[in-house]
Amino acid sequence: MNGFKFLSMLLAALLLPLVSIAAETGSAIKADVLRAEPYADAKKTGDMNRGEQVEILGKKGAWLKLKTAQSGGWVRLLSVKRGAASGGNQLGGVLDIASGRAGTGKVVATTGVRGLNEEELKSAKYNEAEVKKLESYTHTPDQGRQFAKIGGLKAVKFNYLPES
Repeated sequence: MNGFKFLSMLLAALLLPLVSIAAETGSAIKADVLRAEPYADAKKTGDMNRGEQVEILGKKGAWLKLKTAQSGGWVRLLSVKRGAASGGNQLGGVLDIASGRAGTGKVVATTGVRGLNEEELKSAKYNEAEVKKLESYTHTPDQGRQFAKIGGLKAVKFNYLPES
């Protein structure tokens, strides 16, 4: 290794810890609750208002750790639009994200589970206890109808769109 290359590498190694990496910014797509941990049942640390500017500090699974003007905490990934806020149609952007049509050309292409990176997907393990917990939340159609009745919901019959 020549002296210049060695000196460059040494300088880079010494200066790298001094480089301040700016956190990513974003804006709230919708109002949501900030949590102490990246779990839906974690303790509430604050609220985030629709349109509020946020600083994104980290990511874990489908959750973002962020800081708002008033507080900080974890929020669901789909509650935040990364990058600078725009005056465009935010609802349309949310629908595009949910449908997988975000980006140029509105082409749908799925290469993984939204919110998880390749390494997290590869290290995923089957968890029988969590599957049983999920299955414990299921209800019968009669329970669903009873819930709808209590909530004052009414069934609406509609025709499906014709196949194209």
